[in-house]
Amino acid sequence: QVQLVESGGGLVQAGDSLRLSCAASGLTISRYGMGWFRQVPGTEREFVAAINQSGSSTIYADSVKGRFTISRDNAKNTVYLQMNSLKPEDTAVYYCASAESRFVGSARPNRDDYNRWGRGTQVTVSS
Repeated sequence: QVQLVESGGGLVQAGDSLRLSCAASGLTISRYGMGWFRQVPGTEREFVAAINQSGSSTIYADSVKGRFTISRDNAKNTVYLQMNSLKPEDTAVYYCASAESRFVGSARPNRDDYNRWGRGTQVTVSS
């Protein structure tokens, strides 16, 4: 059974940092591009960051560029999202996802390109 399990969320103050982790089981993530998305209740799930299979290519939403860093450790079957200089508008449930296997070599910003999702971890940033 494939599972993606996010961890590392919490309540922090504006300007603080958090590192989210996404541990995969039943899935060898080195074969897949991976992404982070976030969602506020009542809104669409939005793209945050993505990374290709090897880690050589990354892409970020404009709202997080320069503050967030996506990385992966294929040996640990884990993807990370380092979030610095957090802002109240970063408050959301953060989800990791694996891209469809046909998207080889590129980091994918489109939510529809992902077919496996974790259950999410809550990040709350107070002002």
